[in-house]
Amino acid sequence: MLKPTFAIVLILIVLGGYSQGYNPDKVNKKATDFYNEAIAKAESGAYREAVRILDNAIAADPKFVDAYLSKAGLLGQLKNYRGSIEFYEKAFALDSAYTHDYKLPYAINLAGQGNFEGALKAIDVFLLDTQLNEKSKKAALYRRSSFSFAIEQNKKKPSLNYVFAPKNMGDSINSEVSEYFPSITIDGKTLVYTRRVRNFNEDFYISDFVNGTWIKSESLSGSINSDQNEGAQTISQDGQWLVFTGCNFPDGMGNCDLYFSMLTPTGWSEPQNMGRRINTEFWESTPSLSPDKRDLYFSSNVPGGVGGSDIYVSHRLPNGQWSAPENLGPTINTSGDESCPFIHADNQTLYFTSNGHLGYGGDDLFISRRDAEGKWGTPENLGYPINTIENEGSLTIAADGKTAYYASDRSDSKGGLDIYTFEMREDVRPLVTLWVEGKVFDKKTNKGLPSAVELIDLSTGSTISKLQTDEEGNYLTTLPTGKDYLFNVNRKGYLFYSRNFPLSRNTPDSVHHIDIPLQPIEVNANIVLDNIFFETNQYNLKKESVAELDKVVQLMNENPELVIQINGHTDNVGKAADNLTLSNNRAKAVVAYLVSKQVPATRMKSKGFGSTKPVADNNSEAGRARNRRTELQVIGGN
Repeated sequence: MLKPTFAIVLILIVLGGYSQGYNPDKVNKKATDFYNEAIAKAESGAYREAVRILDNAIAADPKFVDAYLSKAGLLGQLKNYRGSIEFYEKAFALDSAYTHDYKLPYAINLAGQGNFEGALKAIDVFLLDTQLNEKSKKAALYRRSSFSFAIEQNKKKPSLNYVFAPKNMGDSINSEVSEYFPSITIDGKTLVYTRRVRNFNEDFYISDFVNGTWIKSESLSGSINSDQNEGAQTISQDGQWLVFTGCNFPDGMGNCDLYFSMLTPTGWSEPQNMGRRINTEFWESTPSLSPDKRDLYFSSNVPGGVGGSDIYVSHRLPNGQWSAPENLGPTINTSGDESCPFIHADNQTLYFTSNGHLGYGGDDLFISRRDAEGKWGTPENLGYPINTIENEGSLTIAADGKTAYYASDRSDSKGGLDIYTFEMREDVRPLVTLWVEGKVFDKKTNKGLPSAVELIDLSTGSTISKLQTDEEGNYLTTLPTGKDYLFNVNRKGYLFYSRNFPLSRNTPDSVHHIDIPLQPIEVNANIVLDNIFFETNQYNLKKESVAELDKVVQLMNENPELVIQINGHTDNVGKAADNLTLSNNRAKAVVAYLVSKQVPATRMKSKGFGSTKPVADNNSEAGRARNRRTELQVIGGN
């Protein structure tokens, strides 16, 4: 009789000598018959049935060591680590010499249970065997390195207070076949995922969160699902775009390409190949769109990267095309494989899988945060128990920063992979965000205007995102909390829009509505230059004013016939004559700056009004602040 050869036991190349305590040739024949039947079931993939039959073999011969070992191996395959450990130990107790080779799978199951110290000890015992061949030794040393890493991680960041309790999303989402690659909209109310149907085809399904419950999922409407394999998708935060992986499509450039579809009144549009800038004759997959839809992250094994499959980013250009992909470089990518990127709604936190960075074994999940200069930080392993000895897959995190979704084949799976949700550990959460929604529209007609909206962090001056509205001017995005922002909009034929919004005091997960009216360029049209700053009772421009002033320069250069007047206003504090002089001088200072930037003085005038034209009550500081303003007024040209 041979030792078990299926499942995890296949990694064992050496066979230990038989001891005097156990002789497989003397096993009860009835037990042997049960054992052979179980092995046949296991080889056909019927692991649970094989386990049941092995119980019969053990009942027929309680000292049948191979039956214990085989049951332990099968339970490990079923991720019943506790049961696997139990039956390995029963086998060890019957004959320690015969079972020595099984210290390696035993160690792996100990690690699966989270007992990395015990796993390391078992590996060290296994490595004491001087007769191990190179393949067994290499496998053991790899596991030893992983277990040592896990122990060190636990010392650095003990997670005693973190409860990892993935919840199966239930029958509305999951079925007897596999569901995976969850993606969710910014409001957390629409979930799109991949389902394997008819055992070979992949299609997209959608479920909405209504009255606190996920409703029964349905196949995506429109022309997106087909008899081909559509999978590994990303839905844009506003729910209007879908970028996905299409494999073996007739118009494909390689085995798997990236495709694009838009939501229309009649459903999802016919998929379009994203073209040769993105796709190659090699493999492109697992896309993730940034919240402003301007960056597309994905994985590819195109030659010339850092390792096997690397993570790349492509930027959407002003003409709507996508730039040539940029490799994220050796900070993110390794000589191994990186895949499944997910850029969070904060647009600053990236999650991905890797088998090249140090981890727990196989593909682990990692987090990297982008700094103020736009550089990605050193990836951090998400740690146990989010990462395990198994291969981890894609991860999606809602805008709240704590609600996560992933696919797994846990013990309560409906069948194959199911989609689960869990709460992220605090130290590996992305930035908490708030939602900002609104509409860009013509101030005179109220008609929506499709426009680009630039969002700038006032504290650093760095652009957080550049988002594009839909065709009706609507936008929806998330921004990290605790910051104040500048909203900029430039559109041909309109005065630019630039306003400060102090959102630092808004609570996380709150919705802030900011409509953006654009003033058509015409005589007497005017805008308040919110970001022109002076010292109290002074007329020297502060350096913080330069960004706004340069937008006026841009406006004048783009509209060479335009003639403007800069109007200065003050509150009513102090003498009226002094206020009039101050407002005149401040208006002149703005014109002087514009002249220094080669805007002809003949196209500009300045005038101070002092406190004579208030727009708010001067009895409060807030009102006085609104009255202290600089305005741009169109007085000629268009």
